[in-house]
Amino acid sequence: MNAPFDPGTVPLDELELGRRARVLSIDWGALDEGEACRLRNFGFDEGVAIEPRHLGPFGRDPIAVRVGRMTVAIRRRHARAVRVLPLA
Repeated sequence: MNAPFDPGTVPLDELELGRRARVLSIDWGALDEGEACRLRNFGFDEGVAIEPRHLGPFGRDPIAVRVGRMTVAIRRRHARAVRVLPLA
C-alpha cells in the first residue's frame, strides 16, 4: 500500500537540508520488516517533527535526520517512504 498523497507534502528524501517538517504518513508496505522496525525504533511515526541535517558524500546517501533530540542516518530509499509536510 502506498502512502497517501496530500498536496503540499514531499517525500523526506526531497526535503531541503535544515527544513523542519512533520511526518504525515509512512508507507510501511514499501519497507521490509527489519527496515520498518528500525525506523520505528528511531522514533519515526506519524506526527513526529523531523529535520534532514546532512547528506552522505557518495550519491547523497545516507541522509542524517534529526528526530526529536537524536540524529540518525537512514538510506535515501527508506526516506522516500516517509511523506512529510514542511513547517513554516
